[in-house]
Amino acid sequence: MQFEESIKGWAQLADTTKDKKIMSIIAPPLNKASIAMRAILLILLALTIYFFASIDYQGVNVLKGLADTFNNFMTIFLHPYAHRFTLGEAFVNVMITLGLAFLSTLIGGVIALFLGLLAAQNLAPKQVTNLIKGFVAFIRAVPTILWVLIFAVAAGLGSAAAIIGLSFHSISYLTKAFSESFEDLDRSVIEALMASGANWWQIVFQAVIPSSLTYLLSWTFLRFEINFANAVAMGAAAGAGGIGFDLFMAGNFYFDLREVGVITYLIIGIAIVLEVVSTNIKGRLQKST
Repeated sequence: MQFEESIKGWAQLADTTKDKKIMSIIAPPLNKASIAMRAILLILLALTIYFFASIDYQGVNVLKGLADTFNNFMTIFLHPYAHRFTLGEAFVNVMITLGLAFLSTLIGGVIALFLGLLAAQNLAPKQVTNLIKGFVAFIRAVPTILWVLIFAVAAGLGSAAAIIGLSFHSISYLTKAFSESFEDLDRSVIEALMASGANWWQIVFQAVIPSSLTYLLSWTFLRFEINFANAVAMGAAAGAGGIGFDLFMAGNFYFDLREVGVITYLIIGIAIVLEVVSTNIKGRLQKST
């Protein structure tokens, strides 16, 4: 009897503990952080409701606008057709956009590699790292398209301004990513090489870069995909040409939604191919290491 009662007592205690855990998940205890978060969410909800209640629609039928938008999307994705250019010409323009993205990523990656080494706290003096990190943080704070427009004013509209602007922002993005990858390296490895008499360049090429190669390629491929998307936009904004200019003309000048659909499918297809290629390369590198 005592044994059975003890088992029942332990079972009740387990059920009580389980109920407390469930309640803590469903209704977590209130603290300053949770109270502040709930207050912010309530304020944002109130502002959203006030915005939709007070906005001047100027006779615009919102429901009709949503229905027209849905119909436009249906036309774009279900009825694509191009009659102002052939698929061959569209493919050539896609290659031009890919070339802009590749060149800007290549320039940005090479420069960012050296700046990332100087920005890593375990490889360079603190004053140098702070200077470089502050400089690239300022560049990153300005959107890519604004840098492209700035260089378009300086160098004129065309592919040169797009490449310089994309490369400029790529340098700041990759410098931060590379330096953080270098800083994750075990300090004992660097100290062991220094104790054996290795100089700074030997430490970089024998320990730092080989250990961080997978991360460097991952960040570079990610930036390449970002630059491809930006190059599509720059084709219209900076006159860089490529498939972005065709998309601008089809959408804003001719308002040919079916042609926009063809270009959209081409861009999506290239983006999927880039993702598959980058995933395969990273997988092979991880297996080899």
